[in-house]
Amino acid sequence: MRFEVLTLFPTMITGYASESIIGKAREKGLLSVETIDIRDHAHNKHRNTDDTPYGGGAGMVMKVESLVGAIEAAKAKLPEAKVILMSPRGPTFSQTKARQLATHGSAILVCGRYEGVDERALAFIDEELSLGDFVLTGGELAALVVIDAVARLVPGVLGNATSAVTESFESNLLEHPQYTRPVDFRGMTVPEVLQGGDHARIARWRRWHALRLTQERRPDLFAKLELTKEDKKLLSTPLEKL
Repeated sequence: MRFEVLTLFPTMITGYASESIIGKAREKGLLSVETIDIRDHAHNKHRNTDDTPYGGGAGMVMKVESLVGAIEAAKAKLPEAKVILMSPRGPTFSQTKARQLATHGSAILVCGRYEGVDERALAFIDEELSLGDFVLTGGELAALVVIDAVARLVPGVLGNATSAVTESFESNLLEHPQYTRPVDFRGMTVPEVLQGGDHARIARWRRWHALRLTQERRPDLFAKLELTKEDKKLLSTPLEKL
């Protein structure tokens, strides 16, 4: 998977992308995360990439020349990649979208700043993506979220290949509770069912909790589920009788 990130602050991207799972994936050649400094495509000696908005108003607007120059430089490196602007006007990023991007194999992520970008730059953008209904200082954090979520779906990135398909939001379900050693911590113990070797019983326990958690905490996701007969039976079964 290859990413080109267009930003005014490249070290915000490279710092995160050099650590932990993302950093190891890059070292193995499973993931490429490169940056293009939008300032390198400014059309003046001061490398200005913003200006006051036409019509007046507060703040500054990112200039079209520098943005388009950076986009064209990225497209020269990744001609098949979609150009994605991190923007509150776009649809909300999701696990489904992460899977789509992972399948595509490459993406160019544009990080906006200030009050937004010159509207004419959108002619060079394929789509916009948002993280949700809140405002960030810039698109760098949003771009890193996309990179992290997509990278986990690239074969070989996670140590356990099943991790990516058992986590929250896969199949519209939240993940079941997790435990590890010690068995007893200040009187709080690991459920007995998880300490035994009855894998069928463990699977029922985990499914029961995933269904209940999703129903209680994310009813919007639960409404999208196609419950099987077994799921309906589980939901009607008390925990102690699993």
